This record gives sequence, structure tokens and C-alpha cells, in this order.
Amino acid sequence: MGAGTQAIGVCYGMSGNNLPHPDEVIDLYKRNNIQKMRLYAPNESVLEALKDSSIELMLGVPNHELQVVAKDQNNASKWVKRYIVRYKDSIKFKFVVVGNQVSRTHPNDFKYILPAMRNMYIAVQTAGFHDQIKVSTAVYSGDLTDTYPPSSSIFKPQVLSAGMREIIFFLVQTRAPLLANVYPFFAYLHNQRDIKPEYAFTCQSVNQVDYQNLFDAMVDSFYYALEKVGGRSLDVVVSETGWPNSGDSISTSENARKYYKKPHRTCEVWKRHSKKASKAHRNIPICNVR
Repeated sequence: MGAGTQAIGVCYGMSGNNLPHPDEVIDLYKRNNIQKMRLYAPNESVLEALKDSSIELMLGVPNHELQVVAKDQNNASKWVKRYIVRYKDSIKFKFVVVGNQVSRTHPNDFKYILPAMRNMYIAVQTAGFHDQIKVSTAVYSGDLTDTYPPSSSIFKPQVLSAGMREIIFFLVQTRAPLLANVYPFFAYLHNQRDIKPEYAFTCQSVNQVDYQNLFDAMVDSFYYALEKVGGRSLDVVVSETGWPNSGDSISTSENARKYYKKPHRTCEVWKRHSKKASKAHRNIPICNVR
């Protein structure tokens, strides 16, 4: 993918075989002027490689650690001390992501998100980072319903009752954004009858809709859903997106190429103004591409 905008970051997934050494990955970031990274869980080899790189880091607390962090403030403090304080002079930490799509992958652990966020927030504040590091959680489009048109979007009742409303209130209090994993691929995969391909992975206008592309519409869905539950002031940070290049008829290298070219343009637009934004809408300060 191209790398001409500071709005773009890349997620560094480590689930796989024969992965390149972290030093090689960091060198790849540097050579392509990729200035933001999302790391789903602490990895000390990666953290060592990131030293003095000037790459801004979004560091995750993995889902299987939520209960431990939620139940004891000391556990959160130890986590921050080990993975953040230790590297504070050489790595630019921007976010701590407490859980990733928990409602989908670990629904029984959703109740631990908010107490884990609170403990992590206290640990970050106590360590002296204040507003330098924001504490949030990453949700996904499956947490919403009635998403067409985007202005009708709401959080699913079961997600709200599981604790999403309280999480949003916490984010408002701490002035942290909501992180959202946005995948037009899945929306298109499950509704190819109604969604045109050019709308799913390009920036071409489609006459019957009010948005340039599906990505914009899906992001706006989060803003409208937030408005309805007291999150009008929140920003949305796109923490993950992507398009596969194999596996089925729409997962091709050409479609992936078209899609990966698009977030650069989209995020730059959203950095200036929201396409169909209400007054609550601000900007998207980062868009991570997986």
C-alpha cells in the first residue's frame, strides 16, 4: 500500500508461521513511512525493536487477560510498569486497547472490560502519562444494528445491557475515543445483492446512496449509534480494517489493492470533515490497515 499520509497506521498481527523478525518489520514500517502501529498484545521483542523508531504505538490488552486486569488494580499497574513505563523514553505510546471485539470472541468476558479499563486508566495516570496515553476498547460493526441508513444505527440491546453504555460514559469522562474495527468486506460478502462492488471497495459515488463508499457509511454508523446513548462528544478511531486477497471470489489481490488504496483518501477526507457528519462528528485521527 502507499504511504503518503500521517493518518495511516498498520496493524502488526503475530498469529502465523514463519513471521519476519521484528527488526525487519520495523524496518519495513520506516521504509514505507508508516508512522503508527497497532500491536494486539505486548511482545517484548517488538517493543525492543520499536525503541527510538518514532512510530506511535497502540498497545493491546488481549481478551484472555481482561479478567486478571479487571479484578486487581495491582495487576494493571504491573502491566503498565512492565510494558509501558519501562519503554517510556524510547517508544511513543498513544493508546492502551483493553480488549478487542470482546462481544464476538469472548462474550462472557464483556463484563470485565469496564473494570479493566478503569484499572488501566488509573495505572496510566499514576505512572504520569495523563492525556498522553488514552485508554479505550475496540468494538466492531457487529455490535450495531439497523445500520441502513447510518442515521438509524443503534448498538444492539444485548451489547448495551452487557455494559456498552457504561463503557461509553467512561470514555466521555476520560475524553478518550471509541476504537472501531470496520470491515466493508464482511458487509459486502453477506449482501452482494444490494451492495455494489465499487461502493464496497472504492471511492466512486453511487447514485442511490449518500456516501462515497461503504467504509464512510459504516464509520458514520458508529457516530450515530454513539449519539443515541450519550456519546455525542466522542471521536471514533478506526483501529482495524482490511480486505483479504484469497479464499473466495471477492477475495482477490485486485480487490484488496483497490481497497487498500481507498482508506488513505478516506481518512484524509475525514481528517478535515465528516462526509455526512452531524454536529457531533469530529475526525478520524488514525486509520489502521491490517
